[in-house]
Amino acid sequence: MKVKNASYVKGASDYSQCIVSELPQIAVAGKSNVGKSSFINYLVGDGKLARTSKLPGRTRLINYFLINDGDEKEFLLVDLPGYGFAKVSDAEKLKWSDLLENYLANERRLVQVLFLVDIRHDPTKDDAAMYNYMFVNNVPFTVVATKADKLPKSQVKNRCRAIASYFKLGEANVLPVSSSAKTGLEAVLSKLEQILAADK
Repeated sequence: MKVKNASYVKGASDYSQCIVSELPQIAVAGKSNVGKSSFINYLVGDGKLARTSKLPGRTRLINYFLINDGDEKEFLLVDLPGYGFAKVSDAEKLKWSDLLENYLANERRLVQVLFLVDIRHDPTKDDAAMYNYMFVNNVPFTVVATKADKLPKSQVKNRCRAIASYFKLGEANVLPVSSSAKTGLEAVLSKLEQILAADK
C-alpha cells in the first residue's frame, strides 16, 4: 500500500475524548524515546506530522492522524502515549497508563498495534508488560524494531531473532526499521495492507 496523504485530527487526554469512528485504527505503541514520532513521520512520508523530541515523554495524549482521506484504504493512525522512564510525576504516569489501557481494552475498531522496541537492547520490563497485556487480551500486534541504523547490518538479523525469541514469536513478526536510514518501510506497509484488506 501507499500513504497518499496524512493529516492530524485531534488529541485525547482522556478516553472520553477518543474518536468514535467506523474507520479501522492502527495504533503505534512503545516506550518513551523509542522513536515513535520519527517512525510515524517516516511511515507517512511527512517529517513534521508528529512532533519529535530528544526528551522522553513528549506524547502525553492519544493523537489521531487520518491516513489516505477519501481512498479505499483509509484508516486512522493512532499515536499512543509512551511508557517507561519519562521524567513526570507518578500521578501523570498513572493517568497515561489508564488512558493507554482504556484505549486498548475498549477500541472496537483497533485492527493492529505496531509495537515499537529498540533493536539495540533486550525488551525492558515495561515492554514485557505491554506485550503480556496485548497477548492476554488478544490485541493483534506486530513488533517493529526501531533504530536499525545504529547497528552493523550483519547484526540486525541476529537482534531481530533475539527479540522474537524473547517474546516467543516467529522471526517474521519482528520488522527492523530505521527512520534515519529510510529502511524497512516496505515490510511495514505490506503488513498494513494485509491487515486492512482482511478488515474489509
